[in-house]
Amino acid sequence: MTARDAIHEEAIPDRFGTNSFVEDRELESLLRLYLPAQLVDHLKPHLHRLGELAGGVLDALAQTSDRHPPTLEHRTRTGKDLQRIVKHPAYVEMEKIAYSDFGLAAMSHRGGVLGWSEPMPAAVKYALTFLFVQAEFGLCCPVSMTDSLTRTLRKFGDPALVERYLPALTSQDLDALAQGAMFMTEQGAGSDIAATATVAQRDGAVWKLSGDKWFCSNPDAALAMVLARVEGAPEGMKGVSLFLLPRRLEDGSPNAYRIIRLKDKLGTRSMASGEIRLEGATAYLVGELGRGFVQMADMVNNSRLSNGVRAAGMMRRAAAEAQYIARHRKAFGKRLIDMPLMQRQLAKIMLPGEQARTMMFQAADALRRADGGDSKAYALVRILTPMLKFRACRDARRVTGDAMEVRGGCGYIEEWSDPRLLRDSHLGSIWEGTSNIVAQDVIRAIVREGSLKVLQDHLSTLLEQTTMHPVVRARFSALIAQASSFAEEAAAAGGDRHARQAASALYHLSSAIAMAWEASKTGSLKRMALAQLVVMHRLSPRDPLKPYSDAGAQLLFDDEANADPATLNLLEQ
Repeated sequence: MTARDAIHEEAIPDRFGTNSFVEDRELESLLRLYLPAQLVDHLKPHLHRLGELAGGVLDALAQTSDRHPPTLEHRTRTGKDLQRIVKHPAYVEMEKIAYSDFGLAAMSHRGGVLGWSEPMPAAVKYALTFLFVQAEFGLCCPVSMTDSLTRTLRKFGDPALVERYLPALTSQDLDALAQGAMFMTEQGAGSDIAATATVAQRDGAVWKLSGDKWFCSNPDAALAMVLARVEGAPEGMKGVSLFLLPRRLEDGSPNAYRIIRLKDKLGTRSMASGEIRLEGATAYLVGELGRGFVQMADMVNNSRLSNGVRAAGMMRRAAAEAQYIARHRKAFGKRLIDMPLMQRQLAKIMLPGEQARTMMFQAADALRRADGGDSKAYALVRILTPMLKFRACRDARRVTGDAMEVRGGCGYIEEWSDPRLLRDSHLGSIWEGTSNIVAQDVIRAIVREGSLKVLQDHLSTLLEQTTMHPVVRARFSALIAQASSFAEEAAAAGGDRHARQAASALYHLSSAIAMAWEASKTGSLKRMALAQLVVMHRLSPRDPLKPYSDAGAQLLFDDEANADPATLNLLEQ
């Protein structure tokens, strides 16, 4: 290495080639907390391999795909009106990794994926997605929709429909795979599903759909869930039903709908999104007439949970990049990470991502129990899901921007990952419901599902199982009562005015208590520090004209710190 090379190696640290699983010192211990040891041992080689791909090959493919978005062809070269979306080979290679190599869309629905004989718990799928999305965000949308459509079809679909399409939906062979999508948004409706104008007319055993869908990601998917108003049905939500729309009919001919154009998007450029015109397209009723939104909500909620997972993964990538730079770059004779001001900035970048990761695992575990028939776990999922989607997706926008600043001027250059992460992060708080809509869904879960009491009980149980400093325990216990009381007031007031504030309070409280529980079980001092930093900076009043302690930030980046988490008390400093 020449002297010039040495200067540049120090001045411009490049994390490319780092194994994202090996580098993450918390992930394996958390997996062992939320999954059986035998399953974690089985998964370790796969996690190691995906971590290696995410830090290298997959990241390079994502960068290439971002620069070469898909294009829409309306005709073949012989003049046939036959539409197709042309994807860059780099994107197709990422599809192979996601769908074929790791079976991300299939593992919740059948055994055999990654050599495991049974369907995987949700925590496995989300842990793998958490690693995958650190390289590529766009493709995770079709993967999630395929998984979610399969779940909804199995739950509400006619057995004959399930039998016909399930093998293709869960295939790991790209040539046999049927990818999924959902076509819900309309220009005149947006989040107001009751204003859906697409019409469904009965035609014997099938239905014919007519109308425009305004924002359809993965528009050339083999199957899509579509909301439509049955001809003659009442106005409002009761008139909306759910339909399964195949791209091709049983005889192999194209169904009667067209992709009008592809969207020119700020982010997720690798993945196609388009406008769809339904021209008497053949579709199949899913579930009961007039209960379309209720049934589609199952798919939307599953997709929202996946959205929160993806935000957590993006924040992990952003924080890992920032910390790598800070550890490997010097200024004024010091490593950046040894500077108190940088430690404080890195702590602000790190904290929201770790909150989201904990909430991801909490929601996954609740989903596992809910799918097993636990009604209380279902009520817990109903409130954890919108809380995670609301807060994590908004936090990702700030975290990716702040991490870009740590890299400096290079962070603004498209050769690096920062601009792509920043652009992609803005989709999360729009996709599957804007933050206002999702915050109101937290209130709906409180009012309709009784979810607040279930959440209170859950947090109290976690607190009882946590060994911690008595002062910290007393503070956490008081916050459960305070946050719950405020959420009850917000729900009683109708939910609109204080929904965001209440949802944020419950999210911060839940993540803090759950992180403290994780710290107690895994022995992680840093995780206990993170839990208490949430209380200090998200749930406590602070005088902006008084300095506050840097002890927590210093602890997060002290590689020698190894005290008992139960002795830590940052709240009195």
